[in-house]
Amino acid sequence: MGVLSRIGVAIDSDLLKRFDRSIQRSGYTNRSEAFRDMIRDRLVAEQTASPDAIVVGTVTLIYDHHAYGVGEKLTDLQHAHHHLVVSTSHAHLDHDSCLEVLIVHGRASDVEQLADRLIGLKGVQHGRLVKTVPAHALDTRNKAGHKHTHKPAGQREVRAARP
Repeated sequence: MGVLSRIGVAIDSDLLKRFDRSIQRSGYTNRSEAFRDMIRDRLVAEQTASPDAIVVGTVTLIYDHHAYGVGEKLTDLQHAHHHLVVSTSHAHLDHDSCLEVLIVHGRASDVEQLADRLIGLKGVQHGRLVKTVPAHALDTRNKAGHKHTHKPAGQREVRAARP
């Protein structure tokens, strides 16, 4: 965190009371951290809105595993876009429903297109994409980035499982 700045905010008293109740329910101990989180959320939304932004995120899917071919289609799409899919997790919710969560990484437009295709499959009952960026991506003070390098998303190192 950089140097802290104190600011004054004029706000309607009733709105402030509602805000205080809301942040208390969320576990905030003071308004400052709640304001910082709201500001960060706004900055993340702006940054991830750019089609060329590099984002990380999750695609959460609920689907009926009895729907014809849905499991195979989900797997095929993930394999076809392996350069975007970092990891997946699968859970059986009940006799009919499955939850699948994909961790994705890549250009925002590519991630959005993959999510749209997954969510649009017949048998998927609900889906949602959540995009974000690491905190350092919001830091305008350090345009040079951090000191070490990373392989592009499609060139991840694959490690063999331990025996």
